Amino acid sequence: MITKKFLNELTYEVIGSAIEVHKAMRVGLLENVYCQCMREELSHRGINFLSEMKIPVIYRNKTLNVDFRCDLFVEDCLVVELKAVKEMNVIFEAQLLTYMKLLHAPKGILFNFHSANLFNGGQKTFVNEYFTNLLSD
Repeated sequence: MITKKFLNELTYEVIGSAIEVHKAMRVGLLENVYCQCMREELSHRGINFLSEMKIPVIYRNKTLNVDFRCDLFVEDCLVVELKAVKEMNVIFEAQLLTYMKLLHAPKGILFNFHSANLFNGGQKTFVNEYFTNLLSD
């Protein structure tokens, strides 16, 4: 069972992983490079995840032909979207929130590896109604 405590500890580990990747690779690479590095870092830390996972959209008991793929779905509860852009766009937040809702994920993190400081300004964490319904311990 997923708890707020577990999810917060997992978030800490994932942010730490992203900071490690950012320190090693720096700014200026394509998103795909950071994604490959994040996969390696999460694997190194023993964190389970799915990468480029197709997200089903179901309407009236029918799976629609919508091609949504999240960069990383960590431990079946945390959606991680990676960007490497000069300027963040609100559409990236909408994308993350959509994935969270469709996957019933209580938390999501949006990283921008183009930021000079990933921790301060290069990441944003989101929670939704699934998070508020989780037990604390």
